Amino acid sequence: MAGQLLDNKGRGEVSWSWPSIHPEGRKFGLIAIGLSLIPLLLLDWEIVGWPMLLLSAGVFAFFRDPERVVPQGDNVIVAPADGLVSMIAQVEPPEELRVDDGSGAPGLPDGPVTRISIFMSVFDVHINRAPISGTVQRLVYIPGKFMNADLDKASEENERQHFLIERQDGLKIGFTQIAGLVARRIVPFVKPGDIVAVGQRVGLIRFGSRVDVYLPAGTEPKVLMGQKIVAGETILAELGSQKLLEGIAQ
Repeated sequence: MAGQLLDNKGRGEVSWSWPSIHPEGRKFGLIAIGLSLIPLLLLDWEIVGWPMLLLSAGVFAFFRDPERVVPQGDNVIVAPADGLVSMIAQVEPPEELRVDDGSGAPGLPDGPVTRISIFMSVFDVHINRAPISGTVQRLVYIPGKFMNADLDKASEENERQHFLIERQDGLKIGFTQIAGLVARRIVPFVKPGDIVAVGQRVGLIRFGSRVDVYLPAGTEPKVLMGQKIVAGETILAELGSQKLLEGIAQ
């Protein structure tokens, strides 16, 4: 009907629904349920079985994959992860995002930029999303340690995976998935050469971690230290026309 207001799924009514569980997590949830049934049904150890069953529900909750309403606009950079803004600092982008990787596509320019670090606790959604639309130019996995992801040196020493996405107009955004104390695997959903939309799911980190986002030079963040943000919905920064041209030129 003309003039009818629709929700983000094209429906005429808005209602709450349970978030779906990402396929990556279903097997872990089923394994946890199976293990909890052994003491409950076979050993009659209810004091062990019921807590394990509750833990199974927690495993499913960890891999929840809710729908997100992505802001529209060419000048918008959205958060790639749910969590807490734990650091905002001026740093050099990682070497892996700057050096020539042999593909012929240039990386990020040298020089300090604003890095926004997003800490994800085990209670946050761990599906990571693309901060801009464009082509995945680089996907670089680096093995490393599993220190507390809230530490600054985790950006250089922990197991991590770098993404570099380039828009059609040449603007590039780099961001890094960083494993933490509990996280033991970083899982990408995309590969170099894939075209992604802003807010599209691009990967996850299992069981607590951090994501660093490197804003283009001259871009001011629109979030604050200690702010809780939502992947695919919270706007990290906006690029004015002049800043956009400067960022591409560099």
